[in-house]
Amino acid sequence: MSSLKLLALDQEDLSVISAHLQDAIIRSEDLVYLSFEQRFLVIANRFDWEHALGQDESSTGDYRRCRSAVRFERVLSVQSQNISPAAENIVLELLAIEFEETDPPGGFLTLQFSGKTAIRLQVECIEVELRDLGAVWRTRNRPDHQEESDLAD
Repeated sequence: MSSLKLLALDQEDLSVISAHLQDAIIRSEDLVYLSFEQRFLVIANRFDWEHALGQDESSTGDYRRCRSAVRFERVLSVQSQNISPAAENIVLELLAIEFEETDPPGGFLTLQFSGKTAIRLQVECIEVELRDLGAVWRTRNRPDHQEESDLAD
């Protein structure tokens, strides 16, 4: 697994980072807002979709995760939905990172998680870095995306 180091300065770049972070596992303790630095930091266990897409879905034990850091710059404020700031040991599964431009080049970056949870960052502009930290390990579990209709049953 080659280490990723990606920088997003626009929506197209952000979509690449979002794709690489799809199904990343994040503990609530690994989310930090440094308001005085206008920075939001995330440590995630990123699923290696690039490797997994070359595998048969019935394959087991040959998937990988990597410890990664995500840095959001120029963050003016942070809001959360269905995540208590005081809660500990919450495990979140990242589905996507989206951007809504409100006052160009600024707007809202939203980290969408499973279970109808989200974190919304008000930003001056898009400035996001994804960097792998080096630790890679095998996993037998491949994230499974059920259809919306399956979730309602």
